[in-house]
Amino acid sequence: MSAQKPIMRIQQNVLAVQERRLLNWLCRRLPTWVMPDHLTLLALIGAIVVFAGYAASTFNANWLWASVGGYLIQWFGDSLDGSLARYRAIERPRYGYFVDHSADALGVMFIVGGIGASPYVRFDVSLIALAGYYLLAIHAFLSGRVIDELKLSYVGAGPTELRIILIGLTVAMYVLGPSTSGNSFFNGFDLFVAAVGLILITLFVAQTLAMARRLSRLGE
Repeated sequence: MSAQKPIMRIQQNVLAVQERRLLNWLCRRLPTWVMPDHLTLLALIGAIVVFAGYAASTFNANWLWASVGGYLIQWFGDSLDGSLARYRAIERPRYGYFVDHSADALGVMFIVGGIGASPYVRFDVSLIALAGYYLLAIHAFLSGRVIDELKLSYVGAGPTELRIILIGLTVAMYVLGPSTSGNSFFNGFDLFVAAVGLILITLFVAQTLAMARRLSRLGE
């Protein structure tokens, strides 16, 4: 099998520098028995906790705090698995790329599915956000294949900023409660989640057109 050509990770989100310092600090302090695969699994568990918290909030709003905790667990595992592999120089490029992004895709399904399973956001609205995320992820993976660049942030926001936004949304759900108005087909949470999904879809279209023009100029 031919050698895996390195893929350049492009991460220009607002918190990238501060987050990198924190991740390096954590990598130096993790026990030696903790391996990247453990962290990938932990991230997936965190996503399941997010789902469970949202779903259980149907019965008691206090369960939303479990979702907040799940986001923190998911950030810890998802941000550190690749960082730890690179810090210890134990990368397995093909395996790591495949397993990490497969787990990410499953984790996002749990998170966004949980939002739709809550009494705060319509399930069909949450699917708009899920479709937008998957489309942008597909663009990133295609870019990694055709130009060896994996873009991890757009308009200054990456996975960490998105988690912060979702934590803020979850706190707002707890404070404001589900809409009980019968006069509106969509509540404010529906409109927010739909807007995020439409922004992601718009970014996918814009980035796809830009990439097509770039490849056309290169004659490839």
